[in-house]
Amino acid sequence: MSMPGISLRQIGFLVALSDELNFSRAAEACNVTQPTLSAGLRELEGTLGVQLAERTRRSVIMTPVGREIAERGRRLLIGAQDIETLAAEQSKPHAGDLTLGAIPTIGPFLLPRALPRIRDAFPNLRLFLREEMTESLLDGLHGGRLDAVVIAQPFEIGNLETAFMFDDGYHLAAPPSQAEVPDGAVTGEVLTGKRLMLLEKGHCLQRHALSAYPGADIRPDESFSATSLSTLIAMVSEGLGITLLPDLSIDAGAARGSQLRLAPLADACPRHVVMAWRKTSARAGLFRDLAALLTQSRDAMRTA
Repeated sequence: MSMPGISLRQIGFLVALSDELNFSRAAEACNVTQPTLSAGLRELEGTLGVQLAERTRRSVIMTPVGREIAERGRRLLIGAQDIETLAAEQSKPHAGDLTLGAIPTIGPFLLPRALPRIRDAFPNLRLFLREEMTESLLDGLHGGRLDAVVIAQPFEIGNLETAFMFDDGYHLAAPPSQAEVPDGAVTGEVLTGKRLMLLEKGHCLQRHALSAYPGADIRPDESFSATSLSTLIAMVSEGLGITLLPDLSIDAGAARGSQLRLAPLADACPRHVVMAWRKTSARAGLFRDLAALLTQSRDAMRTA
């Protein structure tokens, strides 16, 4: 008599339990009742002949083999999702739902301007946007929570496919009273020995700004770190220091109305803005088309 096989539904239950370590929350994530989830996991354990989780009244602890099977199951679910997407793409190209993530120093300045182009080009595409830090975006992409992400390199992204969109340079932003910052374009020499007010750790822009001039003696101002570019602009406007702002944010009007002296840094090493997705995704063609539309939107901002 043959043993019944495992199902993707059971694997989904196991992955959810591994993520939540709580039966009630795992059941909610799977849109089933808790007894249904518990029964499905017991069936899976019976089929595999191993204990996947230790259950107590107060906690859930995944066994070592449970953690390993859950991780392999996560990849299996992503593969199944890609198969469904491939089939849908063949019947309705460039249609359906798509979740796109972007870092906070790009998304708010670029995506609102690109959405009209995207809607015109793909009227049957439902785009859901997520704004997160780079590491969170990459985790979401590898885990299947996101379909594609817009990030800035250099950044280690692992085994992902990318489409280059544009280089993003910098402006030096200083208070109006900063007489040592001349009008017009400047070079990196003006930053030698200076301390820069930057975004807090976790924002890749912090590292990118410090590497804009690899050989220069540029250091972060350790007394302050901002949570957003708008906060950083406000602090510089109050005369508390200087910073580097991405050209994208300047062209989007982030500094408009602020009391800042802005000077282009023509010789700075730019950050490279790319779209990234899993190599196994069936929607590579759509992602490349979206990247092209985002690039067009960026070019339009330069000439506006």
